Amino acid sequence: TPVCLDESITGVDRANDMIALKSGRIINIKPGRVGGFAASKAIHEVCAANGIPVWCGGMLESGIGRAHNVALASLPNFKLPGDVSPSKRYWEQDIVTPEWEMNENGMVRVPLDKPGMGVAVNMDRVENLTVRRQELD
Repeated sequence: TPVCLDESITGVDRANDMIALKSGRIINIKPGRVGGFAASKAIHEVCAANGIPVWCGGMLESGIGRAHNVALASLPNFKLPGDVSPSKRYWEQDIVTPEWEMNENGMVRVPLDKPGMGVAVNMDRVENLTVRRQELD
């Protein structure tokens, strides 16, 4: 059974350590844990160059974060199913339109028909969910 490293991969240096030590054969990339999307892409590239498949982990993102994870998971070395799921799995009502949906094959569509993240922020929903507002000068 291949070992997948998850929480111990906190950046590209830890991915390089795993590869050098041969301590795992798969990496779960969680953008929020590894330092963002640039770091996630760097880990993806290092793993691709070394034949290490990756998958995208989620951390209960709203539709905005999910849009970025969908884009990340569409890179070529994301070989394994990830934590990308439909909006309704975690949220009664997401803050993006369209909300993320899963097709009959259990897949989420990568929106390629327009530039940007593929969804729009529904500001009416954001306003309805806002508890407190603070403006900074």
